Amino acid sequence: MIYTCTLNPAIDLFIETDHLKPEVVNRTNSYDIQPNGKGVNVSFILKHLGVNNTAWGVGGGFTSNFIEESLRNKGIETDFTHIDGISRINVFTRVLDTDTEYKEVNNGPEVSADRVTEFLQKVATLTKDDKLVVSGSFSKGIQPEIIVEIAKMAEKQGFDLVIDTSYPEVVSAIEHHPYLIKPNDEELLSWFEQPVTDDINVLVKYSKELLKKGAQNILLSLGAKGALFVNAEHVLLGNAPKIKVVNTACSGDTMLGTFLAGLEQGMSLEDNLQRSLAAASSTAASAGLTDFSDVDELMKQIKITQLEG
Repeated sequence: MIYTCTLNPAIDLFIETDHLKPEVVNRTNSYDIQPNGKGVNVSFILKHLGVNNTAWGVGGGFTSNFIEESLRNKGIETDFTHIDGISRINVFTRVLDTDTEYKEVNNGPEVSADRVTEFLQKVATLTKDDKLVVSGSFSKGIQPEIIVEIAKMAEKQGFDLVIDTSYPEVVSAIEHHPYLIKPNDEELLSWFEQPVTDDINVLVKYSKELLKKGAQNILLSLGAKGALFVNAEHVLLGNAPKIKVVNTACSGDTMLGTFLAGLEQGMSLEDNLQRSLAAASSTAASAGLTDFSDVDELMKQIKITQLEG
């Protein structure tokens, strides 16, 4: 079974407005309310592609209730660890007259040590037949070192660990041989205290450094430039199709969920990366997660190249 884990789930409010002016009432054109959190999004994508999964999370209040109900309404099992606080609400505003996107992301509630222990007790039940996807930021009270603790548990218990979080503690977690790491280019370079660059050779070099440290597979998001997949046998580069960007908030989650689904479904790495890039771009071109209706068409714009290892 695949388990997704969202340690700081959210409700996302998406707004479209013609303009955004200070100290006046700005009337909006439209709004949409969606359950969110990186692991939550991965669960939705997996289920859409026919891959059953269970969504874990740490949340509380009416917002967590809405998130969990939304998951169950899609046929996704949930097993959240509940806290006394209220899970966060984030706001994403698209301003048409300046073609600008504003992102206002809140920290999230405080989580007690007892609830952290309760969550780790769930992780302790996983076996070699399971995958755990740990995605996104952590609520207050959940220290970044938890990713190292989970990685140690994965190594001991034999389950596959997938990590998509930007904390520098990921580098220490890699020593315990996680199955898949999904950073973006800036996160990767920051872990090695390197300046930002779009030089593919540099990005391949530091992806391979993660392999040397213990990671089994790297899925590296390059934003509008596409993605890299790197493991001991392959270095694959795929471009991103040309789209009109509406919202970039969930495109990385879409890529990861689609890629994990492809692994479960036995797709070739080339086809899997191509579909994952198309799905991520489809999400970026819409207000919410892709419905995959345009993915086949977007795939025609994507070329996957095998680079020299």
